[in-house]
Amino acid sequence: MLLVIGAELLVRAALRLATRLHVRPLIIGLSLVAFGSTAPQLTVSLQAAYQGAPDVAVGSVIGSNIFNVLVILGLAALIIPLRVSRQLVRLDIPLMIAASAVVYLLAANGELGRLEGGLLLLGLLGYLGMLWHQSRHYARTYPAPDAARRSPGRFWSTVVLQTLFGLVLLSLGGHLLLEAAVEVATDLGLSERIIGLTVVAVCTSLPELAAALIAALRGEREIAVGTVIGSNLFNLLAVLGLTALTTPEPLTISPNALAFDLPVMLGVAALSLPVFYSGYRITRAEGLVFLALYLAYGLHVVAFTTGMPLAGRLERLMLFYVMPVLAVVLLYTTVRAWRRQH
Repeated sequence: MLLVIGAELLVRAALRLATRLHVRPLIIGLSLVAFGSTAPQLTVSLQAAYQGAPDVAVGSVIGSNIFNVLVILGLAALIIPLRVSRQLVRLDIPLMIAASAVVYLLAANGELGRLEGGLLLLGLLGYLGMLWHQSRHYARTYPAPDAARRSPGRFWSTVVLQTLFGLVLLSLGGHLLLEAAVEVATDLGLSERIIGLTVVAVCTSLPELAAALIAALRGEREIAVGTVIGSNLFNLLAVLGLTALTTPEPLTISPNALAFDLPVMLGVAALSLPVFYSGYRITRAEGLVFLALYLAYGLHVVAFTTGMPLAGRLERLMLFYVMPVLAVVLLYTTVRAWRRQH
């Protein structure tokens, strides 16, 4: 209930703020909503790193990015097919792919230290500057109507309080679920890596899930999609960057994360580009495909960790059947979309 109420307040405040500042709702989703809903992830990663659990700190970011694209966008698309703006396809999604690749390359030596954290934070500053420039360009190109220029006396106090209250409720709801879920997972004997990739990742992504679903239910598709893409960028650049920069010891990256989890995160980010490009929308069928892929990923992680024979069979099924078919379908739809647009 805290998550739902907090998401409703935050989305309403974001819409009012977009109207008052005369910026696209997409920019608000990529910045304010995304950064606000990423706050629980930042808190958890910092706390885990300081307590000597780097697998949880890093795994939660990786798992959260995978969950955001496959589950949140999948569920939102089931509610209402999501329109994707050309800006996302041409700029923000390639930036998400590039940030994922940079994190993978920086982590290739098995750790993320202060230097790598500083580089990621510089990338965050560049991204925020780009968003600010886009908002200014939009305001100059499409002047605000007179009704948008007239500001009620209590507008700013109301919208700020509404935003803060929504963020507090989202953070509190996510924190309560996180504590309970981690305790249950620990009692079940799950490893730190699995807890980070699944339990912590899902719980810290619940604010983004709530915000995106509420936005989709209200018909605000730009906020729904922008929240996910912005959250992934903030996870990579802000959460990992600040955690690596401020913790006394470098964040160690497990061999399993380098061999499997980081490539999957990069692959999911790259997968979103052709899906979004073909028609500039996410259909209900594509949403179901996203959810099915996350189910397969989750089953593989659990089966591999527990030593179940299912892991090998599932891996062969994905590598030799599902992924080739998916690649052919995506290639066909991308070429068809390119021909239609040119």
